[in-house]
Amino acid sequence: MSAELAFFLTLALRMAVTAAFIVTASIITERSGPVIGALIATLPISAGPSYIFLALDHDAAFIAEGAVASLSINAATVFLVLTYVVLAQRNNMIVSFCAAIAVWVVIATSMRIAHLSLLGGIVANAIAFAIALPLVQRFRNVRMPLITRRWSDIPLRAALVSTLVVTVVTLSGWVGPTVSGILALIPLVFISMILILHPRIGGPPTAAVLANSLWGLIGFGGGIAVMHLAALRFGSAVALSLALATCVNWNLGLWWLSRRKLGR
Repeated sequence: MSAELAFFLTLALRMAVTAAFIVTASIITERSGPVIGALIATLPISAGPSYIFLALDHDAAFIAEGAVASLSINAATVFLVLTYVVLAQRNNMIVSFCAAIAVWVVIATSMRIAHLSLLGGIVANAIAFAIALPLVQRFRNVRMPLITRRWSDIPLRAALVSTLVVTVVTLSGWVGPTVSGILALIPLVFISMILILHPRIGGPPTAAVLANSLWGLIGFGGGIAVMHLAALRFGSAVALSLALATCVNWNLGLWWLSRRKLGR
């Protein structure tokens, strides 16, 4: 088998595995309501596979440096969520979505230029959450309407994920760890949710899912920081495992708290 054929077969397998993973997770999200759906959406179902594939092609130092860039981009995603949640209450999908993406691009570009350290990324996240969490609080509790699935939903999600995987894998060798870390943190799950849910159930219910996701993004950011700290000390495999465990345990804690509040 030629090297070119092996590369394309491996890339196709990566695309298929990642697309199947995120499509399954997003379907569960639609059926679970805004709170549970948000906790599922903030698991590393998009960034996780991207980093696994990066770890197969690069060393631990590459993963550690990429994680620093990803942590800063997590703050940009917080502002994407904030922008969409506020605008989606009264505007159509195009306005809300385009404005949110524009905010993300501007902030992500600024983070790239600033080239923040781990501490700088943590501070950026703390500021982002301090601003966004109080502003989206009143938009979190919305009843989720019945969703009618269309034939195009799964192909759309699969295409979005596959595009990201192709981009990250093929460009990582040329753009380096910083840009790879940015590409891995493209908010693909939120983009997919907005494009699919907003036209069918409206802005406020879709915004409720994203508003609830901010608490999950705290644990997601913590997982990225753990991955950076662990990569050089224990290797990429251990670092990725610890990052996943951090995200899962944080979201399980949020789920337990939500169940406890409902039981009162």
